[in-house]
Amino acid sequence: MTHLKPSDLRPLAVLVAAALLCSCSKAGESGAVKTHSLTLADGSGDITSLNPHLFTELTLGYISELSQAYLVKYDVDNNPYPELATQVPSLANGGISKDGKTITWHIRKNVKWSDGAPFDGDDVVFTTKVVLNPNNNEVGRDGWNLIQKIDEPDKFTVVYHLSRPYSPFLPTFFGSAGANPDILPKHLLAQYATINQVPYNSKPVGIGPFRVVAWHRGDNVELEANPYYFRGEPKLKHITYRLVASIPTLATQMQTGEVNLWPNVPSSYIDQMKAISALQTDLETSPLYNHIDFNVTRPLVSDVRVRQAIRFAINRPELIKKIAHGYGVASESVVPSVNPLAPKDIALVPFDPDKARALLDQAGWKVGPGGIRVKNGQKLSLFFPYFTGSPSADSIVENVRQWLKEVGIDIQTKQFAPATFFAPFQDHGIVYGGKWDMTFFSWQSTPGVDISNNWECNQIPPNGQNVTHFCNKQLDTMLEAAKATYDENQQKALLDKEIKLIVENAPTIVLSNPQVGFTYSKGLTGFKPNAWTPFDNMMDVDN
Repeated sequence: MTHLKPSDLRPLAVLVAAALLCSCSKAGESGAVKTHSLTLADGSGDITSLNPHLFTELTLGYISELSQAYLVKYDVDNNPYPELATQVPSLANGGISKDGKTITWHIRKNVKWSDGAPFDGDDVVFTTKVVLNPNNNEVGRDGWNLIQKIDEPDKFTVVYHLSRPYSPFLPTFFGSAGANPDILPKHLLAQYATINQVPYNSKPVGIGPFRVVAWHRGDNVELEANPYYFRGEPKLKHITYRLVASIPTLATQMQTGEVNLWPNVPSSYIDQMKAISALQTDLETSPLYNHIDFNVTRPLVSDVRVRQAIRFAINRPELIKKIAHGYGVASESVVPSVNPLAPKDIALVPFDPDKARALLDQAGWKVGPGGIRVKNGQKLSLFFPYFTGSPSADSIVENVRQWLKEVGIDIQTKQFAPATFFAPFQDHGIVYGGKWDMTFFSWQSTPGVDISNNWECNQIPPNGQNVTHFCNKQLDTMLEAAKATYDENQQKALLDKEIKLIVENAPTIVLSNPQVGFTYSKGLTGFKPNAWTPFDNMMDVDN
């Protein structure tokens, strides 16, 4: 299961199944007549909302790329391009003021929402106020809280006045990468005091090449070509996004032709997908990172030596070799290698059970009955929830269980459906609720260098996505400095220091930067995904 962040690697599984025999051509096979329809799934299962302001799971991010309203999207090379803005603000074009504290958005004219209503700067101003309204259950407001004043000199110009420079304004301010909020239609939502429980959340109206037709909970989300999209209509006329909750089931559906496209095929299934002659599998370096998190405020893992010991005890290269079939890179960095600004000189902490035992001894945890360590009469037994639906996740957790047992640590696991596991703090979600010692999933990074949403003290849930509850004033100072400069060299130097501090304190253990597959029927044409937003550019895709 993969979780998007207003950073996300919002987590990510062998199956031999008999194909259903049919005398007709499978959908998308070479020689088949194009239906101009597409069925896709990612194996994450059901979702709890279609409003990205309130929920950040990967599936919703993809659906939003297809259908929702953003000022800026990303091209095949991961570069931002203007969508509902007419230019990407910069110092060079004057969109960013010389002092870095004013950002001017020039809004595209003659644009309509997918219900035919006109779009203009009023919608941008309205949605900005929605994000800033503390009564709305926004996933996070980092960056937004710097907006001191909003000017709208005309219906197609919106000016943000910030209290200080904010270099990650993209993708934070209505950019499609990561799990950032989209622009909402004022004409539909201005009547409500909050957006938390409104019909819109089940059938959003957006501005994209497709529009949502229906959400069949637990089954699929239907989309159709948007007749009002300002760039024209896409070649595809209908998309069904299946909410498949089982990776093995999805693999079978790809084999039988029931599903035409599987984004982010986990590494353990890449070889299987490559072996199916009717399918094409392209390998991509992922902006995801798989990781184990600690809630550092929980007593059993509050001692950094315990967290460091657990890292020494886990054989991460072996996980990549055995479970990921070699499709991954061992790393300590929470900024994946696909990002050109990612640190390159951070040494990998080795697998060393003896060092793990020594650190646990130093921390006062002594081996007790049954080999499990004890301190002050309490066993070193950690609560470890994770998500359902992925055999690879099950395998990772069971390997971790065995390695930790060998150094005297017990884990008590419990699985939850992804929709519950990643639900917002306000809806008693497991990850954001924080009532755990360890957990496992993936985050998707953003194209820039800002990692504050996961690591600043003021981003601990319900205020943001710092689910580790790690709070370090030195790190906070660096994170704020990185956000305050538009100089890329300064940003990179600060990022290097940030990552090294996180590695030293071990609030998280990066298991790998994975390689993933994009598997699709060979009849599918025009699909050219980028690393962060694979469904931003779908106008020429056909099936």
